[in-house]
Amino acid sequence: MTEVDPTVDAPATRPRMSGIGRVLVAVYAVLALAATGRSFVQIATKFDEAPLAYLLSALAAVVYVLASVALIARGRTWYVVAWATIVFEFTGVLVVGTLSLVDPALFPHDTVWSAFGRGYLFIPLVLPLLGMWWLARHPVRRGEATA
Repeated sequence: MTEVDPTVDAPATRPRMSGIGRVLVAVYAVLALAATGRSFVQIATKFDEAPLAYLLSALAAVVYVLASVALIARGRTWYVVAWATIVFEFTGVLVVGTLSLVDPALFPHDTVWSAFGRGYLFIPLVLPLLGMWWLARHPVRRGEATA
C-alpha cells in the first residue's frame, strides 16, 4: 500500500497569513498608506512641479495596495496577481532607482522608488525580494480555491 502525503493534495490547514506572511503584509500595508498619502498630497498641492515623479508615486501606491490585498487573498488567481504586482514593483524600483541616479533631472522631486527607495529606508528595494521569496515558499496547493 502506498502512503499519501496529506500536505500535497489537501488545502492548507493553517492560515496562509501566519508568521512572516503577516509581517510582510503589514509592511506592504504601511507602505501602501505612506505612498498613497504622499502621492495624494504631492498631486493635490504641487503637481505642476514634477508630474512624472508624483504620478510614479501614485502608481507605487496602487501597486502596494494591490500587492497587500493579493498576499492576503486565497486562491490561484490572487497568487498570480501577487506575483505580478511584486515583480512589477521590483522592476519599477530598479528602473526608477537607476534612472534617478543616472539622470536626476528626470525626477526633480523624489518618488517612492527614487534612489532605490532611499527615502523609505530602502524598504521598496528589499520588500519585493522578500515577497517573491515568501510566494515561492508558499505556493497555492492543489485543492485550494481558485478565486
